[in-house]
Amino acid sequence: MGRSALELADIFRAHGSAWRQAQHGHLSLGQLKVMSAIEQCRSAALGGHVLRCEACAQLQIAYNSCRNRHCPKCQASAARRWLEARQADLLPVEYYHVVFTLPAPISAIAYYNKAPIYDLLFEVAAETLRTIAADPKHLGAHIGATLVLHSWGSALTHHPHVHGIVPGGGLSPDGQRWVACKPGFFLSVRVLSRLFRRRFLEELTKAHRAGQLQFFAEYAALSDANAFAEWLAPLRAVEWVVYAKRPFAGPAAVLAYLSRYTHRVAISNSRLLALDERGVTFCCKDYRAKGRTRYKTMTLDAHEFMRRFLLHVLPGGFHRIRHYGLIANAARRQHLAQARALLHLLPDPPQPQLPDGVAIVQPTFLCPHCGAAMIVIETFARGELIRAPPTWRAAP
Repeated sequence: MGRSALELADIFRAHGSAWRQAQHGHLSLGQLKVMSAIEQCRSAALGGHVLRCEACAQLQIAYNSCRNRHCPKCQASAARRWLEARQADLLPVEYYHVVFTLPAPISAIAYYNKAPIYDLLFEVAAETLRTIAADPKHLGAHIGATLVLHSWGSALTHHPHVHGIVPGGGLSPDGQRWVACKPGFFLSVRVLSRLFRRRFLEELTKAHRAGQLQFFAEYAALSDANAFAEWLAPLRAVEWVVYAKRPFAGPAAVLAYLSRYTHRVAISNSRLLALDERGVTFCCKDYRAKGRTRYKTMTLDAHEFMRRFLLHVLPGGFHRIRHYGLIANAARRQHLAQARALLHLLPDPPQPQLPDGVAIVQPTFLCPHCGAAMIVIETFARGELIRAPPTWRAAP
């Protein structure tokens, strides 16, 4: 795809300085780092290199990427590498898409308690899936799941939820057979929702007692245990949103879905439409509407747009993609090999052995004109003025 006419970086470059001054003392170090990274991404500020095609001698200047996980321009290559590693994990079974969503009151306090509440969202959602699946009344199997955190709604509001990709079956308790789901049906979402609600509120209460939560402004009174218990009481009586979509159309569709969701940021450059005196106009989706009326546009003041985007900066070191059960990192290979054997799959064919000291190396850069490999012939440091690319050609 070509460069988007408007990019998130353009908005931060135009309004970021004024926003920093207006919000002085209210922005976290993590948010400031994200703003700086996006502003500098693929610009001379980060340095770069000059490439030459080995086939057609075409020259190209490439600026370095910021590689920040909140930058929309840096996620495509990261997603591609991650997907290549995940291809070997897929099984020839139906895969289901399950979503666990926190209710609005908990989302409100989650903004000031991202690490503990997001962790609970992951752990309780995974526990719920594995507990219900292990119950003989439902499936009676040990399953696996990949969970991906999204903290945003289409309008950039704070809306924490996890997307789960789950194989349609699992290993029997004795590990001797593969237990498949009923065709087109995974687990009862009503049962999942009730257990998820109960376990999350139990764990959230424990976190409060352990002093792991903090409260500010209108929620400051919730620091008191009795006030917090009273505040939680209504949440025990409402339905929590858990839903499962129909199964994917084969493993290839699972990978296509993952490529869109695993490394997604709060808003992509392709959704940005305009930046003018009214503010930032972008595409959004109204999930309450149907058909074409679901897709709309929204305009926000530039400062409000940046505020909403920065709501979704994750704590440092926080993992937003996690694997559980059969595909947990600790025993993934063993469990997948066992599952393939029970599904009567042949093991992956052995890779050809290369002579010692010989390795197959894929080119890092490809020529946009002829597709041949490009090599780096010159580099320039961060902030260094860029001169015209060299006009000489290497001897053949």
